[in-house]
Amino acid sequence: MISKVRLGLVATALAGGIAIVASGFQASAQDDVVAVVNGKKITEADVRFAESEIGSDLGSLPEATKRRVLVEYLIENQLFAEAAEGEKLASTPEFDGRMQYWRRRALRDTYFDAAVKNAVTEAQAKALYDQQIKLLKPEEEIKARHILVESEEKAKEIAEKIAHGADFAEMAKQYSKDPGTKDDGGSLGYFTRGQMVPQFEEAAFKLETGDVSEPVQTQFGWHLIQVEDRRQRKPPEFDVIKDRLIASMIHRKAQEIAAKLRGDATIEYVDPEIKQQVEREKQPGAEAPKQ
Repeated sequence: MISKVRLGLVATALAGGIAIVASGFQASAQDDVVAVVNGKKITEADVRFAESEIGSDLGSLPEATKRRVLVEYLIENQLFAEAAEGEKLASTPEFDGRMQYWRRRALRDTYFDAAVKNAVTEAQAKALYDQQIKLLKPEEEIKARHILVESEEKAKEIAEKIAHGADFAEMAKQYSKDPGTKDDGGSLGYFTRGQMVPQFEEAAFKLETGDVSEPVQTQFGWHLIQVEDRRQRKPPEFDVIKDRLIASMIHRKAQEIAAKLRGDATIEYVDPEIKQQVEREKQPGAEAPKQ
């Protein structure tokens, strides 16, 4: 969660930064200094660190605007830091405690990037993708329409009209009680097994392309089903799931490394309440703590 002070800095940067043309702070490729505050340089490296810290709080701002906000955030960060120096807050015990915490955090982040994040490559993700694709079994999907009515008699009446040439989609628009598909002629699009209620699914997958079912009853009422197409479902392309796959691999690797580091470490819980919780979790059948 973003801190109140940091939230204030971001809000101020948003208010002041967006109103000014973002290109005014664009740095050249040869110059990594993006701003100077009272003689102190703010660099591209600072911008990258700021983005890793608060980038997720900036949502989907355009890149130029986001960059400007990050620079304004760093400028105000420097101004607050100078004000703290002026009041000699750097020599207080609270500051020493913060420095120890942030040193550990900086070391953690640096190690995470080196040993976890940068250790998972796109090539590794592609290899895993190819391996998983080979294991996938072909899955059939069908494209269908349906008409939902309240009684079997009404379903049979509509089925008779379709059998004598009435258009299924027009009948759905006229008679179907399903508000989600009625206006689209009862179209359900493509679906695979397991996505519909059992009675509907069983009847739909027995039909040949172009066929219309007998009335089918489910908890929603009575259905007529028409299958428009059948095909083998294609797996998602690598580029579509690449980012999610890499994120999953990074998460898994982080868990593996954390488990090894914990296994090699000596950890003593001193807080009595937490110590009791840990002991309970070690008992057979105890649930693992939620992450």
